[in-house]
This record gives sequence, structure tokens and C-alpha cells, in this order.
Amino acid sequence: MEEQQEQREEEEEPMKPSFPLSRVKKIMKLDKDIAKVTNEALLLVSISADLFLASLSSAAADAAAEKRRRVVKLDHLRTAVRGHPPMRGFLLDCLPEEPPSSSAAAAAAKKKKVKRVEASEVAAAPAGARRIDEFFRRGAGGGGGSGGGD
Repeated sequence: MEEQQEQREEEEEPMKPSFPLSRVKKIMKLDKDIAKVTNEALLLVSISADLFLASLSSAAADAAAEKRRRVVKLDHLRTAVRGHPPMRGFLLDCLPEEPPSSSAAAAAAKKKKVKRVEASEVAAAPAGARRIDEFFRRGAGGGGGSGGGD
């Protein structure tokens, strides 16, 4: 019995986060209430983000497979978010709006120049909070990340 337990412990390797820890720490520190971030908390948040994205991408892939598609598109992602109530509450508002369904409107939208939506035009964040996209914007104070790889 103890041999089996030892084998399981040896087989179980700790998860390694796929996101750069320094970037995750910068994002966490965007919250003004967070002064310091311990290594344990940083690791847990990073692994949680990995698991969240794995779950979301799996659900989106399932939605694409249901429609007999090989490529996961925004519509499949939207379907996955709608099918999971805890995600729906915060993530559905962040996804781009659905395009018009008529083909004429779709063709007109393709010809139209795409307007970049600024954070100030989107739903306002609670007092003292900032949107995550501010962190990735060039020249923004407080994050200064370029959005590229570390």
C-alpha cells in the first residue's frame, strides 16, 4: 500500500506556470489594495490562470466541434462563456459584440474601417480599479508593458 502511494507521489510533478511570473506579479500589483505579493500567492494565481484558460479553451473547442468546425472562432468562445454561468458574469461583457447577422451588413462592416475602442468608452470600472487592458497599452503609466513577450 505504501509503495503505491510513494509511486503516485513520484509521478505527480508540481505544475509549472506557463505565464511569466514577473508579468503576473505586475498585473496583480495594478490593484491598489495589494502592496506585496508572496511567491506562493504568485504561483497559485499563475497556475489558476493556466487552469482557467485551459478550461475556457477546451469548452470553446467543444463548441467548435459541435458545429463541425476545426477552427475555434470568437462565436465558439462566446458559446463556451454563455454555457458556464460563473464565467458569464464577468467575461461575457469583455468579449467584442456580435456582428450583424445579415450578409449585407457583414459585407459593409468588413469595408468599414475598424475603430479602436478606448477603455473610457467601455463600461466603467469600480472606483479605484483599472481595466486590465490599460496594463498592456504602450506608454500607459503604471504598467508600461508592450503586450509582447517578456
